[in-house]
Amino acid sequence: MLAEGFLEAARLLETGEGGDRIRIGLTTLGSEHGIAEVVRGGELAQKANPRLEVILIGPPVESDLPQVHTDACAADAHRKMEELLDAGEIAAAVTMHYNFPVGVATVGKVITPAQGREMYLATTTGTAATDRVQAMIYNALYGIAVARATGVPEPTVGILNVDGSRQVERALNQLRERGFRIQPAESLRADGGCIMRGNDLLAGTPDVMVCDTLTGNLLMKVFSAYTTGGDYEASGYGYGPGVGPGYNRIINIVSRASGAPVIAASIAYAAEAARGKLPRVLAELWEAAEKAGLSSLALPAKTTPREVKVPPRKPVDQEISGIDVLELDNAAKALWQEGIYAETGMGCSGPVILVAAEDLEKSQELLKESGYL
Repeated sequence: MLAEGFLEAARLLETGEGGDRIRIGLTTLGSEHGIAEVVRGGELAQKANPRLEVILIGPPVESDLPQVHTDACAADAHRKMEELLDAGEIAAAVTMHYNFPVGVATVGKVITPAQGREMYLATTTGTAATDRVQAMIYNALYGIAVARATGVPEPTVGILNVDGSRQVERALNQLRERGFRIQPAESLRADGGCIMRGNDLLAGTPDVMVCDTLTGNLLMKVFSAYTTGGDYEASGYGYGPGVGPGYNRIINIVSRASGAPVIAASIAYAAEAARGKLPRVLAELWEAAEKAGLSSLALPAKTTPREVKVPPRKPVDQEISGIDVLELDNAAKALWQEGIYAETGMGCSGPVILVAAEDLEKSQELLKESGYL
């Protein structure tokens, strides 16, 4: 013990780094760029941070990094990775092409091009829930948890302007009104609000950008490879750690197209999540969200009569925004049912209901009462 103390003191003087080293596993199979590229990523991470100990998991390779050998089979490497995680031999792992259970999704991290800001994408792989809106609500919580665990204590949260975004906004506002800690981001566009536009993606306006997983996956690839022609992901931190209630492993995902720089950054990202005790952070956040009524947010589907008589047509020039595109037709029918003529349209900032000026105030009240606004 005394000798270890002297060694640690010597390393502190030499490198400026103190504290226990953290062991991160890296599976080496599956890359489109070959095993050597993955190993190079591990070596870059090790060289950049002496507080890490990168453990290669896979068939034998030439490297000074410690290795745990498996057959040349990704499934075998994943099994060994899971064994090492569950035994506490490694604190986290980085791998590719790994299947998470439903309820677990990954939170990626990119470097945005406009100002070089880091931004979390929630989420990028996996499935938080089978319902789109519910999944995006969970994605927001996952993104907040990962941000807090990796050094952003009060992250701002924006919701990408995709299908379901307005429903997610209403749900998160309900949680916030009931005492749940969440800091909405403000779009850089003139109309503001926490619904994020493409400009906000480029600028990295929010700390956490909430979206559905398929969109997040696509964005991750664009942000990672837009400078290379697309086949080599060179920028960012990868697709991030898998997160979900009761999920205690920290497994970060990289793409089969990820190059060594992204793999190295993903290893550092995994280490941050482990040091920040990500599973515990999510558990505490989830408990707070449940106290604020998370389980009661799933509202019953809104129904309207199959046949709704359309009121007499008249000129409509007033826009009502803030309605989700998935609910747009039903919102218009809800107004028809009350004798108000309305049309649907798509404005520059998203879907709108169009009504006459004399019907605007009443229409807004009815849509709020019906839960569309």
